[in-house]
Amino acid sequence: MDDQTMDPMSDYRARHVFYAEISNPIHIPMDCRVSLVSAPWRPRLGEIITVQDEKGRHFRGRVLRISGPGCDVRLFEVLRKRMESPLDILLLQSLPDKERMEWIIQKATELGVSRIVPFFTKRSITLEEREKRQRKAHRWPAVAQKAAKQCRRAEIPVLEPYTDFQNALSYANGYDLKIILWEKEREQGLNRILSNDVRPDRICVLIGPEGGFAEKEIGMARAKGFLSIGLGPRILRTETAAITIIAIIQHIWGDLG
Repeated sequence: MDDQTMDPMSDYRARHVFYAEISNPIHIPMDCRVSLVSAPWRPRLGEIITVQDEKGRHFRGRVLRISGPGCDVRLFEVLRKRMESPLDILLLQSLPDKERMEWIIQKATELGVSRIVPFFTKRSITLEEREKRQRKAHRWPAVAQKAAKQCRRAEIPVLEPYTDFQNALSYANGYDLKIILWEKEREQGLNRILSNDVRPDRICVLIGPEGGFAEKEIGMARAKGFLSIGLGPRILRTETAAITIIAIIQHIWGDLG
């Protein structure tokens, strides 16, 4: 994979990305207004980047000049396929132990997730407990950024601040389909949802900790409109469950496969 590929361009939903207004898709220098909020990325001379214009088209270009808050980019390739998923996928991820959160951020970015919200539950480790062993949370924006560059995405997923379970649920307001994975769910899977001819554009996925959700938490999520589903007879690790459901969603309704 080409690690010289890069990031985004669009102030869409206040993402820490670039915005580029392109009048001609080939060999036209353009000024990019840097609006990075939390990601420490800055352009490098000669760096090859992925650019998105106002119409959602994607191009490859090379940074020719850096001047103040912007850079000039010469476009050299039109990407025939959209690099961003047609779905707006929100991942609400209970904080796992060790380096699993970094792995989840990396893979979720590659699979096209739009936004990630880390949170704690009754049975999960807290960020404070995790950071006492080794500080790693500060690396999360860089992990997402590097993954976006590697897979040639035009946008970096938004990484929201670590929060509690109830506040995490509020991020799902307005989403077409809200799913909570629960290992005790035996009656409902994605097949039942598919039988209803659902065609969601905005999907929220809620993933629990290694110890699973407490019954009270399942009730709180259901009260907010979440559908509890199972992923089969085997108990999956939290990171396996997150990536599996995202991949399935992208395959059914998105651009995977």
